[in-house]
Amino acid sequence: MIGVGKIKQYTNVLDKPLSKGRQEVSLSGFAYLFSELVQYNQTQVDNIGELEKRLEDAGYAVGVRVLELLCHREKGNRRETRLLGILSFVHSTVWKVLFGKVADSLEKGTEHEDEYMISEKELLVNRFISVPKDMGSFNCGAFVAGVVRGVLDNAGFPAVVTAHFVPVDGQQRPRTTILIKFAEEVLRREARLG
Repeated sequence: MIGVGKIKQYTNVLDKPLSKGRQEVSLSGFAYLFSELVQYNQTQVDNIGELEKRLEDAGYAVGVRVLELLCHREKGNRRETRLLGILSFVHSTVWKVLFGKVADSLEKGTEHEDEYMISEKELLVNRFISVPKDMGSFNCGAFVAGVVRGVLDNAGFPAVVTAHFVPVDGQQRPRTTILIKFAEEVLRREARLG
């Protein structure tokens, strides 16, 4: 008699639940893919501002998808409705999923009521990119600023998000600060919610 066993079923990756599976990517694989993204976009633009804008747009698309995935996995399809809640979500949950750790700091701006800053000593996207001298202040953190903007916009917190280098005394490399400036409507809504 020929052995009768269970038929092995091959499932499509789309058939698998979102909460299952490996949640890590090879660092060298990511570094290679990201450097290729930067190099490709560099050939398509005329100046640094355009290059940073293209990286930000690519990050925005990632941020939209990350929000949907994390709301499904972590929160049972619930989204944050308060300003500090969404900032904490980005600072901790989103950062941990993307970079394997919580961001170094989350601070409120001292000069403007609508500004917040997420700082990172050594942002992963800047770690493996060497910037030529003729590109001056080019910051690959624009990609991460796009991710943050994508998460915030699609959670209902429109904001202008930019990446900046901030020099640190005693360190060779500057830290990267993601500056978040919320739209006026977000502040009005937050004031109404009390």
